[in-house]
Amino acid sequence: MQTEFTPFMSLAGGLLIGLAAIVFMLTNGRMAGVSGIVAKSLPPSSDASTFPQDVMFIIGLAVSPLILSNVFDVEIIQSFSANSLLLGSAGFLVGLGAVIGNGCTSGHGVCGISILSVRSITATLILMVIGSAVVFVTRHVVGG
Repeated sequence: MQTEFTPFMSLAGGLLIGLAAIVFMLTNGRMAGVSGIVAKSLPPSSDASTFPQDVMFIIGLAVSPLILSNVFDVEIIQSFSANSLLLGSAGFLVGLGAVIGNGCTSGHGVCGISILSVRSITATLILMVIGSAVVFVTRHVVGG
């Protein structure tokens, strides 16, 4: 799987993620951890007081690439393995990691690091090291 580094789009994406986290914090008074937002919007944990904002945030995550594509005439390319076992395992492990780590990359990596949380910095470093190792093994050893 070949990837292409695009500095401008990467910077723009990072700025938009940061802006979304700030807006979410200002309007909801809590951090924009996507795994937590999704968990709180699903039964049995659903919270009626935050449900509308949570659903709108999730919809915004799904719709924003479509808006970007149409407004700026940018082609959104997503590529992933056709190996269902690999995808299922990856999804399970990401979810398990978010539960064990009490947060995900958006909560720890974006919001937690910005407030200099030692726990979030540690979690993000562990995530990056393990993620890099998994990508290396998947691409160069297993060949997925």
